[in-house]
Amino acid sequence: MLTAENINDCTRFADVMAGIRFQGHGPGRPRTRPDRVIADKGYSSRAIRGYLKRRGIPATIPERADQQANRKRTGRTGGRPPTFDPSIYTRRNVVERCFQHLKHYRAIATRYDKTAQSYQTVINLASLITWL
Repeated sequence: MLTAENINDCTRFADVMAGIRFQGHGPGRPRTRPDRVIADKGYSSRAIRGYLKRRGIPATIPERADQQANRKRTGRTGGRPPTFDPSIYTRRNVVERCFQHLKHYRAIATRYDKTAQSYQTVINLASLITWL
């Protein structure tokens, strides 16, 4: 999903998750629920964690420092910290490396294109060139 540059990614999280489709091996409809979500601290919010919990999707999202401090400040009523497995979080580097490969293309890094459609086309072309 492509959004404007000044829109925070976490505000569109539910829309991105709604657009996910995994085609399995063999016939049948595609899956719409991933096995796990691995995200950075920008996605550490009560709304996103609640959304994932309602859908039964385990999350590996580190907690922000301000959230940790707030939970500790409130003491016993602050609740338990969310589960976080650092060994699973290390797999996130695959996504970051993909972004790094795409940003080698100057048109993507600086976003010269005026329309979302032309920018998406440049991203698709760069992805194909990288994949080949």
